[in-house]
Amino acid sequence: QVQLVESGGGLVQPGGSLRLSCAASGSVYSIDAMGWYRQAPGNQRELVATITRGGKTNYADSVKDRFTIFRNNAMDTVYLQMNSLKPEDTAVYYCNAQLPGMDYWGKGTLVTVSS
Repeated sequence: QVQLVESGGGLVQPGGSLRLSCAASGSVYSIDAMGWYRQAPGNQRELVATITRGGKTNYADSVKDRFTIFRNNAMDTVYLQMNSLKPEDTAVYYCNAQLPGMDYWGKGTLVTVSS
């Protein structure tokens, strides 16, 4: 099993930046990929960005060139650097870890972009 704990959410003005962190514990050696998803009120959960153990990244079109996902070498911490934030980025951001045949989720951290 893997436990995920997110941190770094908060209130930021449009155009500002935030960095989210996700710390994984447990069977981290089995993690194939980690990622960030988000869910805004009334919307379905959607992909933001993912990164594999080998370092391959994938981004939603809506965040390309503004957000960057990166991880430490041990693959037990993943970060999401968010720049040029927009009000439409407001959502609960969830960390995800993919293991063979299983997905794990954190409880989420709220990001609010508002003036």
